[in-house]
Amino acid sequence: MFDSRKGYHWTLLIIIALVAAIAGPGVYRGMTDNRDDTYQGLKIFSDVIDLVEKNYVDEVQSKKLMENAIQGMVSSLDPHSALLTPDELKELQIDTQGEFTGIGIHVTMRNNLVTVISPIEGTPAYKAGIKAGDKIIKVDGMTTEDLREAVKRMRGPKGTKVTITVIREGESAPLNFDLMRDIIPIHSVKSTVLEPGYGYIWVTHFRDNTYLDLVSALESMEKVKKPPLKGLVLDLRDNPGGVLDQAIRISDLFLDEGVIMTSKGRLKRHNRIYNANKKDSKPRSYPIVVLINGGSASASEIVAGALQDQKRALVIGTTSFGKGSVQSIEHLRDGYALKLTIARYYTPSGRSIQAKGLEPDITVHHSILEETAEAKNLRIKERDLTNHLEAEIKEKGKKKQTAKEKSSEKGMPEQLQSRVSPLEPEQLLLDNQIRRALDILISHDIFQKKGNG
Repeated sequence: MFDSRKGYHWTLLIIIALVAAIAGPGVYRGMTDNRDDTYQGLKIFSDVIDLVEKNYVDEVQSKKLMENAIQGMVSSLDPHSALLTPDELKELQIDTQGEFTGIGIHVTMRNNLVTVISPIEGTPAYKAGIKAGDKIIKVDGMTTEDLREAVKRMRGPKGTKVTITVIREGESAPLNFDLMRDIIPIHSVKSTVLEPGYGYIWVTHFRDNTYLDLVSALESMEKVKKPPLKGLVLDLRDNPGGVLDQAIRISDLFLDEGVIMTSKGRLKRHNRIYNANKKDSKPRSYPIVVLINGGSASASEIVAGALQDQKRALVIGTTSFGKGSVQSIEHLRDGYALKLTIARYYTPSGRSIQAKGLEPDITVHHSILEETAEAKNLRIKERDLTNHLEAEIKEKGKKKQTAKEKSSEKGMPEQLQSRVSPLEPEQLLLDNQIRRALDILISHDIFQKKGNG
């Protein structure tokens, strides 16, 4: 990006001059209409920028205009391509790296106030006594009206101080907490034992440390010999995805051979087949039930699709989100980056789940409420997003399917507090889908014993 209006205009003039030089008569006679269209478009773009800067009712920032123009161009391609500002790129990196420096709380906006969902156990916020439901009204004396800005202010270098002002139900006056920032780990894997011999692992995101955390959870369960691990519930519900490499490695944990997924793009370098590797250690042969729902997207669909197609797991729940595309991050100057869709991916059997979703082997709804929401199409899916990709490239001349317009996400359930609090087997077994998964695993064990008897 650039620092002044003059810089923007010079850049536009240089681009236009280059295109004109290439497209000019006598240089390359075989130039396409597309290049002429680009040249004309750049001239119009330059004219519009100039008119807006000179005549708009309020003064405008050229830098913001350019950001918005690029964002509009990229977002018109598909919902997952975007220009990332330096701050947005940092947030993305924090989200994938598995740790950040801050005070250790999960927050959301509720009734226009930054509200604590839960403090993370062992962190400065937890030790200081910040509680779920606290409303953060100030950070270092400055009022908090925007969630992203509040989070940005609470984060900072390890060992630095920050003061949080909250209002709490039952307290007559606001409370001040003086906290020392520290390194906060982001855990994306939670595990427990539902019943002796039957493990439960919940993967909430796919981050850089997810594979290692999952291996640690598995090994902890597998080392118990009385009784041995007889079945596993792998919960990928409401998992929005994340790092592709982690999805591949986690799928490979449970497969000894065969394809995990295939990616296909317009360029040959984006075409790739990901295969499972044969293990030297004892194979994980216990049965697996994978849970998915309409919030399971991208990397979680890759894992579920691989295990389903390779007959390694039974998938239950409801149809997944349907994000069957792959994005790459291209770094630009001045801290900006471009997130661009470069390929579609396919399950081992060659299925594209793009805008369709992954169908479970057995449909099991979480509740009557969810079943009603699914029936009324209240849950947002990939196919509902404007400019979504089709599962396959359509032949020329065929009109692209129009996306359904949704005015709101009314009817979508809120994130459960259990996502950030300790798992309790008794509470988990009140979940209809988890209960059904456990029943399937127990039934499988009973049938095996009868067969051997």
